[in-house]
Amino acid sequence: MRRLALMLSLLLTVSSTPMVLAQPTGDIESLLATAARESGRPSYSPQTAVKFKASDNVFVNSALAIDFTPRNASVTLPMYRGLAPDGTSVYYIITEASDFDTARALGVNYAPKMRHITAAEGGQAVTIEGGLMKFRGVINFAPVRQVVGGSPNAFPPVVAKPGAIADAEWSSAVILPSGVVLNAQLIANASGTHDRLKTMDMAKRTVTLALLDGMQDGKPLYYHLVTDVSAEVPAVLENGVYAPRLAKLPSFGQSRPNDRSALLGFSPTLNGPLEPGKGTEQGFASSIANNGIDPVNVFPIEPNNDNRAQDNNYSPMWDAHVSQWTAAAVQANKVRRINSFADLMSLVRAGDVESAAINPPGPGNAFVAGLRPTKAVINCPVIAHPTVSREASIPL
Repeated sequence: MRRLALMLSLLLTVSSTPMVLAQPTGDIESLLATAARESGRPSYSPQTAVKFKASDNVFVNSALAIDFTPRNASVTLPMYRGLAPDGTSVYYIITEASDFDTARALGVNYAPKMRHITAAEGGQAVTIEGGLMKFRGVINFAPVRQVVGGSPNAFPPVVAKPGAIADAEWSSAVILPSGVVLNAQLIANASGTHDRLKTMDMAKRTVTLALLDGMQDGKPLYYHLVTDVSAEVPAVLENGVYAPRLAKLPSFGQSRPNDRSALLGFSPTLNGPLEPGKGTEQGFASSIANNGIDPVNVFPIEPNNDNRAQDNNYSPMWDAHVSQWTAAAVQANKVRRINSFADLMSLVRAGDVESAAINPPGPGNAFVAGLRPTKAVINCPVIAHPTVSREASIPL
């Protein structure tokens, strides 16, 4: 995707002068009006939205297309133009909002837990200039992602270099002048493009990004999009931007609705089955050993975009509680794919699964089977969870 950098540089130079709207009526109205004018596509509404099948179970209603093919899934989303600190154009997507009405207006996931984010605690306060969002932070997309597995065990890798690095000011938890918090991820700027980018249509302002699969409630194909990560190694393994400011988000190990936390606990696995193509592989070690296949993480809940209550517990800012199979379970040949939080709880109680050795000392989180948090935030908006596989013949 680096080949797009030169084209982007030319386009960014041409389009860096903002179009000014007369007296915008609000943050979102201003952004949507400018986006509609620049893309030639009507702003999102229930009437203009793509009509997916009910069995597709699509959460982000503004999605323009989804390829549900396992191992090659992708989503096409509206792409917004914004401004870098120096005034040049950058391009981003929006996937969540902390306010119910804002989420509805944008056709994105409702994530009320994000209301706890402030500029001092991991957020990025932005301004709106002429209907364009102006960011404080910068991402360098020029680095080349590198990962080399260890030996004899693939994890930890001996080389792990992110393909994109954010500065100290960048956070995808964007705070609008109104106080609403959006999950807005930069996709392209003059330095290059996000490593998950597959195609980009500058004229229509759309972007297609590669999705990952996970497990939720015992069902696979829990499609999500990793955008940025607060720690280097998981950023490399998940093909995300290394964005250290996310580590300031409140608060690790607190996942209940009444906790003052923007995070929601989930459980990646360290040393799951390695066999590719059998529908059983899982974990960081498997991802490294098998040329970057999905880690197949285990998630607790789905977005609930019809529930405007403040105790709606969904957040795209996932608090990683990495698990590992115990030495005794490995020796007894018990290692298999973990398929739900209930399954995880049962395995921990049985003494087959425990907190990974990489997790720092500290109290366990009862919400996540008593596992300890790693203190790493993985920003992965949930896109869809189809109830049936589109490609039953393709191994999951």
